Amino acid sequence: MRDHGVSRGVALRAFAILQKEGIAAPVPGGRWRVVRPGRDLQRRPLVERLADVITDDHLVVGAAFPSTTELSSRFAVSRPTVSKALDKLEAAGLLSEARQGKQRTVRALPKRTEAPES
Repeated sequence: MRDHGVSRGVALRAFAILQKEGIAAPVPGGRWRVVRPGRDLQRRPLVERLADVITDDHLVVGAAFPSTTELSSRFAVSRPTVSKALDKLEAAGLLSEARQGKQRTVRALPKRTEAPES
């Protein structure tokens, strides 16, 4: 506001337009961040993105699920982070239990809920 000599109201209206156009997004603490195309999908929780692997890779019940190493490379996160997310999918009943030397398999398909149209 000081740099451009505008009031708070003008700055908020400008940010509202940037948000509507998908250029900026609010973050906690009253700040804003630039939205980078393609990176917003990465803002979804990892456990949701891993559940999408079942659908995206057309896996069926009983199919082998990708390894922790493969998933950590695919999603650019550490193996322990992937392991924690996989444990949540296991607890939700979507994947089989992890065992040394045995690959996880799909136990159930994720249920998708669509938002009702307005």
